[in-house]
Amino acid sequence: MELRIPKLRKGSYFPGFLEPRRMAEKALTAVIQEAYIQGVSTRSVDELVKSLGMSGISKSQVSRLCVPYGKCEHLPVGQGEIDERVEAFLERALQGEWPYLWIDATYLKVRQAGRIVSVAVTIAVASRQRLCVCADNTDGRREVLGMDIGLSEAETFWMAFLRKLTARGLAGVKLVVSDDHKGIKAAVTKVFNASWQRCTIHFMRNVAAHVGRKGKRVIAALIATAFAQPDAAAARKQFRAVADQFRPKIPTLATMMDEAETDVLAYMAFPQAHWTKLHSSNPIERPIGEIKRRTDVVGIFANDQAIRRLVGALLLEQNDEWAVQRGRYITLDPKGSAEQQNHRHYRR
Repeated sequence: MELRIPKLRKGSYFPGFLEPRRMAEKALTAVIQEAYIQGVSTRSVDELVKSLGMSGISKSQVSRLCVPYGKCEHLPVGQGEIDERVEAFLERALQGEWPYLWIDATYLKVRQAGRIVSVAVTIAVASRQRLCVCADNTDGRREVLGMDIGLSEAETFWMAFLRKLTARGLAGVKLVVSDDHKGIKAAVTKVFNASWQRCTIHFMRNVAAHVGRKGKRVIAALIATAFAQPDAAAARKQFRAVADQFRPKIPTLATMMDEAETDVLAYMAFPQAHWTKLHSSNPIERPIGEIKRRTDVVGIFANDQAIRRLVGALLLEQNDEWAVQRGRYITLDPKGSAEQQNHRHYRR
C-alpha cells in the first residue's frame, strides 16, 4: 500500500506511527551527528554523506540535524532511543541451550585520545535449543548473541567476551566455530567444555599459500576428498592419506595438515545433517560482510560508542530478519534421524 505524504513548509506531516527510517539508517544519521559535534568539518561530513549514496548535505542541513544538540555533553537527536534499543538487545538474558556457537571479528578505525587506532569488533552468533517444548518453538534458529570492542584479539579479550556471554546465560555450548586464531582457541578451552572447529574455508586458503598457482586446484580437490567422506573415521583416514601423498614434495603442507587434522575435522563428531553448517564460519559471514560494507563509508568513528551504536543496530536488524524466516537454520530435534534431517535441508 502506498501513502502520499503532503509536503509542508515547516515541520513534517509524516505520521508518528510510521517509522521514517530503519534502525541502521537512524544509526548512520547518528554517526553523522556524532562526527559533527566532535569537530569534524562540514566538508568532511558532506563527503561522508555522499559516500553513503546520498546527494550530499549542506552546512545548514548538518546544523539542522544537530541543533539544538551542538555540544558534546548532549546526545544528538535520536541517539538516546537507538542506544537504549541496542543496549537492551546486546545485554538481553540468554535462555535455553546453545549447542553451536560461531564467533568472528573485524577491525574498524576509531579516534582515541587524539589518535586514530584500529580496534577489534567481536561478534557471536549461535543456534538455540530450548529446554522446554513451546508453541513458538525456535530450536535451530540463528541468533546474534552479542558484540564487544577491544584493542586486539588477544586471548584475554576473547576470554572476557565469552565470559560476558556466559554471565548472560549462554549455556550448553558443544562446538565453537571460528577461523584459526590462538587467542580464540585458548579462550574456548578455558571458558567452555566444548570442541573447537577450525573453519575449513579459511584452512583451504592457508593451504593455497603453501603451493604455486598451477597446483592450487589439484591440491584443493585432493584435500576436499576427506571432507566428502561419510563418517569421521573415513575422513581422518583419507585426510592422512592425502597428507602422506604431499609429504615427499611439499613437506610443509603435510606438516600443516598433520597439525590441523583434529581441529579441521571436529565437526564430524556431530550429526551428519548439521555438517554443512558446522564446517565453516559461513553462518556469521553475512553479518560481518554487512558491517564492513556499512562501516567502510564511515571510515573513522568518533568514539567506541559510535561503533557500538551502528554495529549494534545492524546486528539487531539481522537478528530480526533471522527471527521471521520460515525455515530453521539447523534442525536440532534429537528424535529425528540423520536421513530425516537431510530431507529438511537448510539454507546456507
